[in-house]
Amino acid sequence: MAQHDFINKKPKGRNTKKAAPSPKPVSKLLILLALLLVGGFAYGLWYITQNADLKKVEEAAKPIAKKEQPVVKPKPKDPDFIQEIKDAEIKVEIKEIKKRGPYQMQCGSFRKHEDAESMKAQIAFVGLVAEIRRTEGSNGVWFRVRLGPYESKRQAESDKNKLKRINIVSCGIWGWT
Repeated sequence: MAQHDFINKKPKGRNTKKAAPSPKPVSKLLILLALLLVGGFAYGLWYITQNADLKKVEEAAKPIAKKEQPVVKPKPKDPDFIQEIKDAEIKVEIKEIKKRGPYQMQCGSFRKHEDAESMKAQIAFVGLVAEIRRTEGSNGVWFRVRLGPYESKRQAESDKNKLKRINIVSCGIWGWT
């Protein structure tokens, strides 16, 4: 019995090439409508050129003459109370705001040092410097990723917003301890 090659054998009676889709015929109504629109536009232009008033066309083409300048009236004298307001002295009491001290920001607390290093690397890509602190508590050893100290809370919030842009949203801001 002869061996048959079933893998490379092409099926009989089938056309393996796909036929290109035939273009859709253009509707005669669409052609007629386009011709009517073009003809109407051409007729409109011809009508405007034949029925235009030449005097008005020439007047429109002439440059506009300068109009006379309006007479400027002198400015009236300011009332007396305006001068009094200008000479008045305003006294304002300035209160000094107490600084609450330096701030720190903690972005994570991990059981594994590798996880803390990973977050520190993500923070470094933003351009911020973080440190990892090892703390031992009643429930084991923790590695905390912290940034700071910050002189003001506004500076800490600014860095927190930078971290939010790269999807680090777990940061909290506290007073420095």
